[in-house]
Amino acid sequence: MDREADPTTWPTPDSALVPGEPRVDVHGLSKRYPAPNAPVRAIEDVSFQVADGEFVCVIGPSGSGKTTLFRLIAGLESPSDGAVYLGGDRVTEPGPNMGIVFQEYHLFPWRTVAGNVRFGLEQRELTETARADRVQEMIDLVGLSGFEDSYPRELSGGMKQRVAIARALAVDPELLLMDEPFGAVDAQTKEMLQRELLDVWSETGKTVLFITHDVAEAVTLADRVVVLGSDPGRLRDVVTIDLDRPRERSDPEFGEQVSLLRELIGADG
Repeated sequence: MDREADPTTWPTPDSALVPGEPRVDVHGLSKRYPAPNAPVRAIEDVSFQVADGEFVCVIGPSGSGKTTLFRLIAGLESPSDGAVYLGGDRVTEPGPNMGIVFQEYHLFPWRTVAGNVRFGLEQRELTETARADRVQEMIDLVGLSGFEDSYPRELSGGMKQRVAIARALAVDPELLLMDEPFGAVDAQTKEMLQRELLDVWSETGKTVLFITHDVAEAVTLADRVVVLGSDPGRLRDVVTIDLDRPRERSDPEFGEQVSLLRELIGADG
């Protein structure tokens, strides 16, 4: 039976692997949830790797387990089978080597911008001067200089998400893991945040794993795109986006990449 006819036989493509030692290794990952009649399979046997400094997006249709995959990689849930490795160490719980950014901002409303960015650093053995310098460095990095003493209620949605990114980066994590971080903002703000995120990524050299439902966003941002199939979530393909940055949506090659990814997603529909 061929690959299209029987998705349970899809092999892990060579494009899912990276040369050398991967920064992130998702290996045979499955998650099943108890249910009255039979366990619900959210994802099944998903394997792929992310190289050091690489920007990888994950896309897929409804039911493909994107959120489940995010929670497993973050260590917020335990897999039924398989494992996630970060820098060669197995992920069993959230840790300081992973910066996590959610769609909702999850800022502390009683803390200022500087206070929110400072939060993770308060557990580190740093001098007060070093801590303050790091906070200011991250605020400058995300373009919020002058808003250090502002509270979340005084900020726009885009500014709040920049605070969340600065807070995640402040502890200098191995991986920046992002779950649809720009899904709650308008289209113009989203494009601005995408450009700013690429600037931050270029400046810091961080490894980024970015979950999104927006195919054009994935083509805008990613070096490679992990495409999940649905019911249960499985690895369908990993597509390399071989376009120079910055990428323009009016570019015919950009449109071709978007069409390819939409076809891969639609094959489950």
